Amino acid sequence: MQKQGNIKISSENMMPIIKKWLYSDKDIFLREIVANGVDAITKYNKLVSMGEAQSSESEYCIKISVDKKAKTLTVEDNGIGMTADEVESYITQIAFSGASDFLEKYEKAGGDGIIGHFGLGFYSAYMVSEMVEIFTKSYKDEPAVHWESDGNSTYTIEECDKAERGTKIVMHIAPEEKEFLDESNIKNLVKKYCSFMPYNIYVNYKGNDDKPLNTTTPLYAKAPKDCSDEDYKKFYTDTFMDYNEPIFWVHLNMDYPFKLKGILYFPKVKNKVELERGKVKLYCNQVFIADNIKEVIPEYLMLLNGIIDCPDIPLNVSRSFLQNDKQVQKISKHIVKKVADKLNSLYKSDREKFEKCWDDVANFIKFGCIKDSEFYDKVKDIIIYKDINGKFLSVSELMPEKSAEEAEDKDKKSTEPTTIYYVSDEEQQAQYIKLFKDQGLNAICCDNFIDPHFLSFLEYKTPDKIKFMRIDADIDGALKSEDGGEDSVIIDIFKTSLGNDKLTIKTEKLKNSEVPAIIVVDEYMRRYSEMGQLYGMSQGDIGKTVIVNTASPAIQKLKELDADRQKFVANYVYLLALAAFKKLSPDELSEFQKYNLELLGNYIK
Repeated sequence: MQKQGNIKISSENMMPIIKKWLYSDKDIFLREIVANGVDAITKYNKLVSMGEAQSSESEYCIKISVDKKAKTLTVEDNGIGMTADEVESYITQIAFSGASDFLEKYEKAGGDGIIGHFGLGFYSAYMVSEMVEIFTKSYKDEPAVHWESDGNSTYTIEECDKAERGTKIVMHIAPEEKEFLDESNIKNLVKKYCSFMPYNIYVNYKGNDDKPLNTTTPLYAKAPKDCSDEDYKKFYTDTFMDYNEPIFWVHLNMDYPFKLKGILYFPKVKNKVELERGKVKLYCNQVFIADNIKEVIPEYLMLLNGIIDCPDIPLNVSRSFLQNDKQVQKISKHIVKKVADKLNSLYKSDREKFEKCWDDVANFIKFGCIKDSEFYDKVKDIIIYKDINGKFLSVSELMPEKSAEEAEDKDKKSTEPTTIYYVSDEEQQAQYIKLFKDQGLNAICCDNFIDPHFLSFLEYKTPDKIKFMRIDADIDGALKSEDGGEDSVIIDIFKTSLGNDKLTIKTEKLKNSEVPAIIVVDEYMRRYSEMGQLYGMSQGDIGKTVIVNTASPAIQKLKELDADRQKFVANYVYLLALAAFKKLSPDELSEFQKYNLELLGNYIK
């Protein structure tokens, strides 16, 4: 026989769970109690707007009092208050939400600004208290109520003489939680969790001259047209304690298909060789939830600093984590779109400013492209590179112009991708850069740590369009003379003199006769070796090729020398080329010094 019944929850079993497991951090209790006070004032405001209550003559505010002697922490509001029946309903019934009940009764008035939904926030007080008292007086003409409980299954409730409308929560702080009786600590918690709550919050209020600890109308809640550049910069400094001006920002402000406000700032980069994590603070109805919630803020956006406030974010009961749903994904995608739109807008409307900002935003954009293909699609056309002449160019601007024939024939495609040369160290590769400049060739500068990964990523995304090659990976055809070729005698001299079977020796007649030899390394062998280093593997020998320049006067005379001099010159030329290719090892440097000292000795004889 089938039987139905209601599941019963014992408060004796619930309270230990709420105290220990409901919230990730104990100090969140203050946010919850203050948020309840904010809700109480918001509810009263709703009733006033509907003509069901009289407008308050006094300032709507939350007052927090710390009393070390009495070992109490008190939070008081002048909101809607509660009757005895409402205390019985909202306080003594765990998980019965007064906010939800209010919204149900006054559905037509809307629920904007009401924070609570789960009916559990009040009980967070027991995470730090051994006893909690409530003194409350409703806006209705009913007696004030005093309620108290030590957090177990019993409580007492009786009338009291509270004269003013509102609710006062008195928390008797447990001996092991005495840190919450420190006024400066409480002020810091207010600034952390309640900085932007919509009503003034005071700690140990002394009079009208006291300044609230929060900002009730934060900049992100205003319309962008009402905010000046100075406003944005001041808000950034005050919020993130960063005294370096942000380079630019994105103001988010929308009401459909979900409510979302916020400002994302692009900070100045302090270090080119690492991605510095920023801080994106997530709020719900001006209540701080957490920093850097990955469900809303993609990992690459966490390089920025900012505030996101979204009342439509589905939170779990502790307001500490998100419920994962499609709404969150939509919000996240919208934020990404607005950031991409801002970057595109700046690129098109003020290219000069965009170029000045590039060093600060490059790592963020490149990281974002690698992590998010949709973001890449939105920004791929605005990715720029500084060339060896100091000019910024996009990929399309780096591509050679089509011939008239190719322009007419849209179906005609090159079977080979265009090679774009790049420089990873302008100082170390100065000799190669000079060779390129002398022949009117160009290369781009890719000296950030993320560039090797990003170049490989771009090749993967556009395999038929471009390939990247470091400036020391090969000899561009434009660097060679047409009448050059292989000189087997010179090759044999170098092979015999160097005695290194791992080296490949080739000859070319370069248009520049000043350089006797250069070293090149296959691009993809070098990348493979660098990737191995990244994962802790031994680098090993990456197979260098020595290109001996037969146009050099020193190389032209090499055949006329005796064997000893040939060996000396070949080794010296190799070390010169090696020094231009990389930083010499201690042994290589010692060898190089030995050859220089011998040359010096011969010169001063």
